[in-house]
Amino acid sequence: MRAMPSTKNNKKVQVTNSNMIALIQRVTESKVVVSGQTIGSINGGIMALIGVEKNDTKQVADRLLKKILGYRIFADEEDKMNLSVADVGGGLLLVPQFTLAANTKSGMRPSFSSAASPAIGEEIFSYLAEQARQQHETVETGEFGADMKVHLINDGPVTFTLQV
Repeated sequence: MRAMPSTKNNKKVQVTNSNMIALIQRVTESKVVVSGQTIGSINGGIMALIGVEKNDTKQVADRLLKKILGYRIFADEEDKMNLSVADVGGGLLLVPQFTLAANTKSGMRPSFSSAASPAIGEEIFSYLAEQARQQHETVETGEFGADMKVHLINDGPVTFTLQV
């Protein structure tokens, strides 16, 4: 949130800027385990933790997916980060994580007031996963609302936070 000056009484008002969040990690392997069972795994590519905020929409999810698939975090022949997961044919493991929407700016406890409701979060995450499967060959997912164990080997390590 950012404060914007109001035209009345010189008071500041809070304006909510909702941003769908992805914490992406370049991995050599990654998997998600629920109740002792592996439900999704990739052998290399991007593991993306996805946070959905209150005002996020399917259009926002489309923009985030475009950024995830096109973000150039893989090395080219000159060892520069110049290739995307689509370019290298890597896998994509999408994991829902509502805690990414937490406000941690004040206090010693996170606030989840900007996170989407579970119903909206699941709808937007499911839409993102469906679109990813239509646009990319290898897509796996975690389970929305489940207690997940996420295993990964971070390559680099290379980690970025993307917001749209």
